[in-house]
Amino acid sequence: MLTRLELETRPYHASADRVWRGLVDGTLTPATYMHQLVRVYGFEAPLEAALAYTPDLPLEIDVRGRVRSGFIVRDLLALGISASGIAALPQCMIAPFHCPAEALGWMYVAERCALAHDGVRRHIIGRFPRLEGATSYLGSADDTRWISFVVALERYARANAMQQQVSSGACEGYRRAVDWFHGRELMACGA
Repeated sequence: MLTRLELETRPYHASADRVWRGLVDGTLTPATYMHQLVRVYGFEAPLEAALAYTPDLPLEIDVRGRVRSGFIVRDLLALGISASGIAALPQCMIAPFHCPAEALGWMYVAERCALAHDGVRRHIIGRFPRLEGATSYLGSADDTRWISFVVALERYARANAMQQQVSSGACEGYRRAVDWFHGRELMACGA
């Protein structure tokens, strides 16, 4: 299933990877990092809420243990954004998923992006050591998290019909993520 997802979502990878790679390859400043966290929060917080309300998903994977938007809030507070400012941040509209297969596809998008977080965190701390206290979100992803996701994904998606649903969910998740991170969704919503 993982190989199928990698192949079928490949057209989205470069654009999605640019979200974090831009901080490493581009002009990194505390302001660009804060802006990135704001955008990520606007996608991940509603994604986590949608996952939490997806029927039967907790039977397949520990949804509560995967919640990381609180780390983003902690980092944004450390960067000087007030709690009321965080509450007013724009968020991507993501409805609860109809089934675990669709949800796992969307989860793949977030989990795959998280594979780059450790390197980004090291780069940020190397350039701006004072920002270390604002990198808890980037530090919250590890190999164990990815492995547990892949195990749950492979176990769930054994049937071909499930694989198609997971793949469709991942493609839709990537489309929405790319639109969100590149500002197209905000423009389309008039925000």
